[in-house]
Amino acid sequence: MKTWLAAGVCLALLGGIAAWHLAGRETAAPCNGLSEDTRVRQSVGAGLQPGMNCAAVGKAIVQATSGSAPGRHTQAQAQAMKDVLFALGSGSEHSKELDLDPGLRVPLATALADFAPDLHEMLAGLDSQYAFKAGHDILPWESGGTYHLSVHNNVFRTTLRAVAEDLKALALLRMAETRTAAQRLAAVPADATGTSFSLPPTANARALGILDGIADAVTHDEDPQQAQKWRRVFLDRILSERATPHSYQDDPAGYLTVTWLQELVNAPEANRPEHLRSQGVDMARAWTQARNTDESTRQELPAQVERSALNACREVGL
Repeated sequence: MKTWLAAGVCLALLGGIAAWHLAGRETAAPCNGLSEDTRVRQSVGAGLQPGMNCAAVGKAIVQATSGSAPGRHTQAQAQAMKDVLFALGSGSEHSKELDLDPGLRVPLATALADFAPDLHEMLAGLDSQYAFKAGHDILPWESGGTYHLSVHNNVFRTTLRAVAEDLKALALLRMAETRTAAQRLAAVPADATGTSFSLPPTANARALGILDGIADAVTHDEDPQQAQKWRRVFLDRILSERATPHSYQDDPAGYLTVTWLQELVNAPEANRPEHLRSQGVDMARAWTQARNTDESTRQELPAQVERSALNACREVGL
């Protein structure tokens, strides 16, 4: 009799727990609650309404954050991007993982790619201004004819990790960073020396290394065959980019981007994942060669750049 009674109590408890879980699922806000978030709704504007499906939410975010040209934004557009990132990643102090609705991944990557200079600085994490102005209540700031945004590192990386679950989204971000990295190298004055010369390629390597670490985290729990397939499809996405050849003199940034893409195309398929990891080094090498940098610098810089990328990749963790 006691055994049956105990069994009945256990079943009742299990039933209650199951009902609680189901109720939680039923009441969970769709699209990570973005359309219900007061601050997000205020900054994104009338394009975002409660009850919208994720495709509509993603479209509203892209429209509210898109500038007149890539990397050119108003304060309102930068604020909308900042509020969305905080709304998604603000719980990251408790967990590195964000269960992001799949329908939001590509739209968020599209929006972030439009902020490529800010994406680069938040990935590299070397500009103190981006650390000082990362707070939620600190407004985007104007510099160079556009507004910039920053968010706390844990908010940024947690959201980025969730976005990267989608191959197309991660490829969008990788190519945005590739172009920005090329622009950073192209902007280095011809007479630069010391840190002015070495910082841009090492910062590029850090940013690309963070993206490598995020890709590792995405595939960490996959079996080796699935992880290999994931990387192959990801590389195919990058290789689908159409690029026009340029000379370094006519278009330094375009030349560096195309040169790296062509090297990736020419690499044997089995070697492409490793070639992707050496992107920072390869771009720096092409840059020093195009600038006719002295031989000793060409010998020393790659090791420094490689360390920067490796440390950044390890920093992400799994």
